[in-house]
Amino acid sequence: MNILIVFAIPCYMATVARSAPLAPERRTLVEDPQSQEMIERSRSLIQKILLSIPDTHKSCIRSEALQLNSSENAKLVGMASTIGIRPAPVLKVVSESFTVETCLKSMIEGLQLHRALLSSVSPHLENKDKVTELLDDIRDLVIQINKMLKIVQEEAVVQPTPTSVTLSLPGDYEVQVAAHLTLVQLQSFGQDVVRCLRSLDQSNEEETES
Repeated sequence: MNILIVFAIPCYMATVARSAPLAPERRTLVEDPQSQEMIERSRSLIQKILLSIPDTHKSCIRSEALQLNSSENAKLVGMASTIGIRPAPVLKVVSESFTVETCLKSMIEGLQLHRALLSSVSPHLENKDKVTELLDDIRDLVIQINKMLKIVQEEAVVQPTPTSVTLSLPGDYEVQVAAHLTLVQLQSFGQDVVRCLRSLDQSNEEETES
């Protein structure tokens, strides 16, 4: 009898979780076919961005001491502050305490921040072709997410002003570190974006339930 109760409780909780009503703003996205297309397009773009980061890093970072996935990056936090690299906004999966609107706004804010950082450091790089391509993809992703934000917001959307940053880049080493740390931070933020978009994707939920 006890064993049956132990197994029944998780099943009951899973049923309740699936049948719980969606928040109105999330229901708007889920029920709107056009929104689902935007989500899928956004997921494709962020995957493209993440896949392009290693090649972009390789193309513009000459120092072997600056590796994309290295525990040594944590030691550069102080230098990031000195250069003027702001941290990315906190990004969480949609929940009762982190609404769809907040999630979309945070994604836009973070993407615009990294676009501004890359735009600021790009003129100082010898090889900027990959960075330019990355900037275009980030711009396209911001456009898609902003379209979703317009759908979930009841009031008129105020177009966010482009993020402006001023970096202190007195020498080539600072340029290299700035580009390096921006790509490292963008990679981490991009992974959070993937998780958030997955939580908004109805097709992903249907696959999970089946």
